[in-house]
Amino acid sequence: MSNTTHSTAPASDVTVWYLEQTSPADLSPAAVPGGPVTVVRSEIPLPEFSRFLYTAVGGDIRWTDRLGLTYAQWQEILERPGAETWVAYESGTPAGFIELGPQEGGTVEIAYFGLVPAFRGRGIGGHLLSYGVARAWDLADRHPERTPTERVWLHTCSDDGPHAMGNYLRRGFRLFDTRTEREPLVATPGPWPGAHA
Repeated sequence: MSNTTHSTAPASDVTVWYLEQTSPADLSPAAVPGGPVTVVRSEIPLPEFSRFLYTAVGGDIRWTDRLGLTYAQWQEILERPGAETWVAYESGTPAGFIELGPQEGGTVEIAYFGLVPAFRGRGIGGHLLSYGVARAWDLADRHPERTPTERVWLHTCSDDGPHAMGNYLRRGFRLFDTRTEREPLVATPGPWPGAHA
């Protein structure tokens, strides 16, 4: 009899797509939405605010990888040289965010991007993505210690919203890799445990 235990937790196959731009000319900006929408950089690294954005945007699409991080770990992520968070507001209310993750060799990852569910489907996402990608391309203008950006990349998956991939492709991103990963099925966390829209 073996002492090895096997997990019986349910899992599913998730398709992960990797996309990139290799020139600022690749960006095809979306139209600016009508109404009082602004995009502002969150210049003071504040884990409380970033965790709010992360849970509000990702709670219904199973963003869970950062939920277990400590305050200090959040602070470390936000304080990386060149890291930036840009937030879309409608009438003063946070509608979504895009987080730029600087990497070596002039590469910038779109680490996180999305909208709070109440603001989806209104043209804000295309505008926020366009604005954030433009900021990835000119990141070295605000952080002179960085190598000028030569590549912007991101990944999305089959758990993301139904319009995510189309938005990325319309903004000029090109697919460069596709993988299938086995991931445990977890409850949709909501913006706080047990919350449902």
